[in-house]
Formats: sequence, C-alpha cells, structure tokens
Amino acid sequence: MVDIREVCTRKDIREFLNFPLRLYKDNPYFVPPLYGDELQMFKKNYHYYTTCETVFYLASREGKTVGRIQGILQKASNEKRNEKRVRFTRFDSIDDQEVANALFGAVEKWALSKGMDTIVGPLGFSDLEREGLLIDGFDQLSTFEEQYNYDYYPKLISNLGYEKEVDWTESKIFPPPEGDDSLDKMSDYVMKRYNLHVGEAPNIRKWLDKYQDQFFDIMDKAYANIYGTVPFTEGMKRGLVSNFKLIIDLKHVAVVVDENDKVVCFGLCFPSIAKPIQKCKGHLTPLGIIRLLWAIKHPHVIDLALVGVDPDMANMGISAVVAAGLKRILRDPKIEYAETNLNLEDNHQIQNLWKRFGEVKHKRRRSYVKKLV
Repeated sequence: MVDIREVCTRKDIREFLNFPLRLYKDNPYFVPPLYGDELQMFKKNYHYYTTCETVFYLASREGKTVGRIQGILQKASNEKRNEKRVRFTRFDSIDDQEVANALFGAVEKWALSKGMDTIVGPLGFSDLEREGLLIDGFDQLSTFEEQYNYDYYPKLISNLGYEKEVDWTESKIFPPPEGDDSLDKMSDYVMKRYNLHVGEAPNIRKWLDKYQDQFFDIMDKAYANIYGTVPFTEGMKRGLVSNFKLIIDLKHVAVVVDENDKVVCFGLCFPSIAKPIQKCKGHLTPLGIIRLLWAIKHPHVIDLALVGVDPDMANMGISAVVAAGLKRILRDPKIEYAETNLNLEDNHQIQNLWKRFGEVKHKRRRSYVKKLV
C-alpha cells in the first residue's frame, strides 16, 4: 500500500528535499542541486509564482518515504502556446511501479482539477531549470545544470502511458584538429563584414551592468520558439544575474556588438562545479565553499550554458564567432573538454556546429507527454 500526501509542513519540505540525497547516496554520477536554491520553492514570494502554480507530493509505504514528485502549472507557457498543460518535475522513486503510479496519479488528478488536459515533463518552471529524463548515459557524471536519474525511470514512466515528445542530446566537445583554422577565418570574415567587435568590461559585475538588459532581450527573441521556454520576468532576471555573479569568469563569457555597441550575439560558459557540489551533497558548508571557489578558479571542464544570436542576424554566420570563442577556451591546456548540456536533437544548426569540433555524444534526455482528456 502506497500513501500519497501533499507537502505542507516544514517536516514534509525537508523530506521532499532530502529523499533524493538518500536515494542516490554514494552514486558516482548524481550531482545534487544546491539545497538552499531548492528551498526557495517553498517560499510564497518565490519569483516564479507570479506566473505559476505548483504542488508537491510525497509517497510513503509503512511510514518510509519511497518517492516524490512536483507538478507545475506554467501559465505563461500555456498562454504563449495556447495549451492546457501541467508539467511534472522532481520525480524520484524507488524501482516500484506502484509508487510511480501513485505519484503520477496524484499530479494527473491535480492537473484535471485545474482544467488542464495534458501533462508533460520532466520540465521545470522554465528551461533555466533542470529538465529532461536521462534515457542514455547512465554511466556519465551529471553536470550541475542537469539532473541524473536511475536507468529504471524511463520504464516506470512509459508504463503509465507517457510517450516521447522531444529528445535532447548532450556532448563532450574537444578542440578541432591542430592546424584547422577554418573557424577563425570564418569568424574574422563575419566580424569585418558586419563591423562587429567583442564587447569589453574590466570585471564581471561591470560586464553584467553593461550588457545584461540586451542579453535578456536577445534571449527572449532567440529562444522564443524553443521547446519549453517562457518569457523572462524581472524576478527570473534577478535570479539569473545573482547566480552568474557567483560562477562566471570573464575568460569564459563573450558578447559581440555592432558599431553602436548593440549586442548581436553572446556566449556564456561556466566552470564545471559538479564535483565540489557532489562532495558537499548540495550544502554550501565552509569546506564546500572553498572547494567550489577552487573549481571556479581552476576549471578542468567547462559547461556550455547559454548561446544566443539576434534573430535578425541568425543567417549571417554569427555562430562561427561563438564557435571560434569556444575553440580559444578549449585551447587552454588546463581545460580537458566542454559539456554542451541540452541540445534539441532537431536543432540542426547547433548539432552541425559541433561537427567542427571533436564531439562525443554521451547522453540523451527525453521529455514525455500524456493526454489526460
């Protein structure tokens, strides 16, 4: 017998956040989110609640927690796409179909009570959160930006009638072969032809002050039709900038601007912080902070975070400029490789871009969908 209860008390909140830490204890590939960041979801003034409603459930058997799940009604996404969808996310469970049935049944019932007709996921409040269920690459270390799950999860979800909606791939990117300067030549040509240059600032704070507004404008335009995206709210912007200040290094970011200092494209990379976060189990203890700062200052792996090109210039070869910048980062002998994080499998522009590098596709993720009525 599986009991389902909605998360309402402080004790339940702690259990919801701690369950995956126990489930994946000693798993060498799981990287937890920051505990403090996850705790923000349970505050009434959480910035996503201007456009979202949410519910959290725990599953227990004989008094022991055996699973969890979250449902999200992302109103901005539904309005944008004229849909009636609820998203599921933060699904974690023991390998037991009865537990999965009970958890998804609770979210589906909640979705119907809100007048929705479809459930989809794993998707978070926005595409800035962890999304997609790992379906291949279970023996690979997760990045901090994405979620790891056991190999039995796809079976549990498929058995409930959920089907593929989209897949993402993830790749390790290595430098192009020595002597291949085609990216540099193409980048130089594009920069000269359109009178572009790299935007500069003395430090990351001034870089953000100078370019963040244009950065978000480009993001909204460039990502408008990308699966799962929602328009930026002021709260989302503040949260993202706050996180940027902690882990961004000027060596790993770039904006390209025109003669009027208008941003036409950008690329953001983060030093991989997966291992220090894994060691501290998502809790930023004093020792955890020291490990985190060391990883930021001495990275061996770079995570590709965000790339955006002004749609008005999308077909003018601007992506070559971003690729040439990544090539320069990868030429650093201390950098072993870059992780792409999620690329939609049918995003041929980005998929073709990686063919210019040494590429190893090592993970695949899926978003599932199920009609409820």
